[in-house]
Amino acid sequence: MLANPFLKVVASLIIFHLSGATKKGTEKQTTSETQKSVQCGTWTKHAEGGIFTSPNYPSKYPPDRECIYIIEAAPRQCIELYFDEKYSIEPSWECKFDHIEVRDGPFGFSPIIGRFCGQQNPPVIKSSGRFLWIKFFADGELESMGFSARYNFTPE
Repeated sequence: MLANPFLKVVASLIIFHLSGATKKGTEKQTTSETQKSVQCGTWTKHAEGGIFTSPNYPSKYPPDRECIYIIEAAPRQCIELYFDEKYSIEPSWECKFDHIEVRDGPFGFSPIIGRFCGQQNPPVIKSSGRFLWIKFFADGELESMGFSARYNFTPE
């Protein structure tokens, strides 16, 4: 039995989320949503750098998708991230709908570098340390071409 009331709340929320109670619809839909999230995104540590894209790039990305990409550099190195010119993500005010979110660190709560959408590709992004966390999010409407991004590593 958990003694701390805070831990009880956290445990309840975790159990609530894992039970699928936060998802609408049947268990079959929850399974397909889980599979969607597994089909895109990656944790990458390639020493020579690399490339990653939104699903189906350069064709339209699918709706209802969230992809997390975590790039890890060697110790004492930083990451430079470049988005190709062929870039198109549904535009919206403050990029509330489809967007790319980049954070300076390995977590979804790391300091935010920026949130990007529209037709103009983001500027070159440089991490302050050895990790970048990138989320691509697509809602249920208005798909577009998406993005292709490349990264390399530089000394700190």
